[in-house]
Amino acid sequence: MAARLDPALRAQSPNLVDLRHLRSDDLNPLLAEEVDTWRDLLDWDFGKSADLVRRFIDLRSLNGFALVEGREALGYAYYVLEEHKGLIGDLFLREGFRTVENENRLLECILDSLMGAAHLARIESQLMMAHSAGPRPMSRYLSEFERNFMMLDLERASLGPPRRPPPTGRVYFEQWSEHYQEPAAQLIATAYLGHVDSRINDQYRSVPGARRFLFNIVQYPGCGAFFKPASVAAFDRATGRICGICLVSLVLPHCGHITQICVAPWVHGAGVGYELLRQSLQALRAAGCRRTSLTVTASNRDAIDLYEGVGFNTIRKFSAYVWEGF
Repeated sequence: MAARLDPALRAQSPNLVDLRHLRSDDLNPLLAEEVDTWRDLLDWDFGKSADLVRRFIDLRSLNGFALVEGREALGYAYYVLEEHKGLIGDLFLREGFRTVENENRLLECILDSLMGAAHLARIESQLMMAHSAGPRPMSRYLSEFERNFMMLDLERASLGPPRRPPPTGRVYFEQWSEHYQEPAAQLIATAYLGHVDSRINDQYRSVPGARRFLFNIVQYPGCGAFFKPASVAAFDRATGRICGICLVSLVLPHCGHITQICVAPWVHGAGVGYELLRQSLQALRAAGCRRTSLTVTASNRDAIDLYEGVGFNTIRKFSAYVWEGF
């Protein structure tokens, strides 16, 4: 199943270069354009992520490749090895070079390297900035899942009473607290059992994986700065068990992002998910946010109906790719 890079690809122009042979200065114009693109298309501050790329480039520790003319990087892609999993972290090309051929040259190199890694059992990727339509090299090996990037204008959001009143007698809601992380990890592992999203992100499949997922979204800037005032947890009044969470980050001072929303199976259909979302969106609006976004798998029709019901619209589609060994 190893993906071997066609030697002819290495002879094409622009040149393919290992990222460890470059300095951050070589990528600065490329990264500046990527920051602008994320802001213009998605209302998202990519600046801290770009700073991390620069830091690891200068440490010669970022695995990946760039398309280069002279000393100028025209596009790049990188990957991270995490135990037995490979994560394709990013793919971006400058506007004049954003073609399916150039994107695929970078992806071929990434796959070639990942398939050569010892003991690799899984590959994951969500290529938010892949602009070109067309066949992908990973399509030969990886399962593809269409995902939606949805945006809500908070000034026009429909946040009135739900069609099905929340079960106030059974469930109560609290602002997020750090000591909820462990029960929330258990909730995620339960809520995503057999769900399509657990195929896309294997951290949803176990409590330790969900624990790492929660730590990452709270501590690291990839999904923005965690915003506790708009993050909410739901609890079963009779047992005190956590039965739902809605976690929020700020990706710009005026724009939030729902990083996680899920409910326990035993409260499905009871309006808990709507109430969690409503409280988070109201808190974002009270904090002065004008918009908020989220991502959802396109086949998750129930979730999309909930989001569209309060005013979210899909503004971009992208693909998640997964390969799992046997």
